[in-house]
Amino acid sequence: MSRRRSAALVAALGLVGTLITVMPARAENPAAAQLKWAACPADVNAKTAPLTAQCATVPVPLDYSEPDGAQISLLVSRIASTRPEKRRGILMFNPGGPGGSGLDQPAFLAKKGLPATVMDTYDLIGMDTRGVGHSTPMSCGLTEEIGYWANVPPYAADDAAVTAQAKIAEAVAQTCAANDPGGRLQHLTTANMARDLDRIRAALGEPRASFYGASYGSALGAAYVSLFPDTTDRTVVDSNLADTHLDRDGLRRFARGVEETFPDFAQWAAARHASYGLGRTPAQVRKTYFAIAERLDKAPAADGTTGAIFRFLTFAHLYGDVQYGALAQTWQSLLNPGAKRVTSALPAAQAAPPVDNALTVFLAVTCNDVNWPEDLATYRRGVAQDRKRYPMFGAATANITPCAYWKHEPSEPPVKVDNSGPADVLMLQNRRDPVTPAVNAELLRRKFGQRARLVTADDSGHGVYVLGGNACALNLTTAYLVDGKLPARDVACRS
Repeated sequence: MSRRRSAALVAALGLVGTLITVMPARAENPAAAQLKWAACPADVNAKTAPLTAQCATVPVPLDYSEPDGAQISLLVSRIASTRPEKRRGILMFNPGGPGGSGLDQPAFLAKKGLPATVMDTYDLIGMDTRGVGHSTPMSCGLTEEIGYWANVPPYAADDAAVTAQAKIAEAVAQTCAANDPGGRLQHLTTANMARDLDRIRAALGEPRASFYGASYGSALGAAYVSLFPDTTDRTVVDSNLADTHLDRDGLRRFARGVEETFPDFAQWAAARHASYGLGRTPAQVRKTYFAIAERLDKAPAADGTTGAIFRFLTFAHLYGDVQYGALAQTWQSLLNPGAKRVTSALPAAQAAPPVDNALTVFLAVTCNDVNWPEDLATYRRGVAQDRKRYPMFGAATANITPCAYWKHEPSEPPVKVDNSGPADVLMLQNRRDPVTPAVNAELLRRKFGQRARLVTADDSGHGVYVLGGNACALNLTTAYLVDGKLPARDVACRS
């Protein structure tokens, strides 16, 4: 696979009651003033412009069992409220991953339409979580030669493909261990990231902190509000994992999300058959998907696109209907090999370092949070089951990952979610989500009990608040963040 293709694939994946007493508004906090706020790094400034963000470094323990031991740094960003009379506190953001940079997430959402009332109510706080980017970065030293190009395993057409992927997964785990002589990677966990959030809150001089997290950020938010019910304020979790961690069952449910979301693309493409030629009906579009995939399984395209890559690209482009046109164009070019291909990949020299870092943090957190099966036969059985149960993508998400060969055992159980604490969690979920299907939100909702309310939007894609188009969900979330109005019961929002 070319470096350009590898970079494009990883970029595509990194692809979301009781009222609390209002805290006194303050224009500036004494403890926060002790942080050395300065201009953010150039690459962050480029993404946040024209909004003005400042950055500061917060030290945290590498190992929370030794709080006075080795320290690592977290870089946080701030877009301050300009309305001190309306300011409530801070709202921290996590865009998902784990491993995604979040320094520009507040500005990204602001430019997408984050309501001004929210920006008045809070200082918006972004960050690179531990191990990521401009915080103390950690790396497995992964290179393209290893053949590991995404956090979701490739589609396995048969048992031999699972065995072949197992060799790659084992090589990745061994590379991570070899490049981590100090054992720092074992401290990349969701629980530690949640503890980091509370350290950031304290460093900013805030008695409480609000939080918005999407995708994996929902797991981090669930852990944060569970560990720190007394210092969390208003928490919004969007496009949910089913718990405070991603386990094998959660990864396999990605394939369920694809099956539930693909009909929306198929309907869109069928309505545009005259332009793209992918099928006159949704059933015909689905048939085209399998025809292209099976042909590429036998003979990759001239640019190296295999059936596994095609399936992955389709999955990644189901994140939102804004990507449907690009996906249809890709399918069209694969149906007509002479057609011009369009790629948005960065040159390999620019793309390689952040790709390694993102893959490293995703692996470390996922493998450290919970034990994964180590028996190759378990993965073979799962792939065979899910190839039938979820034929579009199940033989990918059930495939083996480096967690099967990870050096470190989990140092502590995953953070438990229960109904202990105030009712201060608003959950958002699209009915059709290719990554975190609606069943995830239902599972997490039951664990939260009276603490949470679930808003389900009858829409498609990954991400509800601001990035989705549902007015009902947008209005309910804004009312909660600004005025503390948690719905009295779960809400179903029509499309």
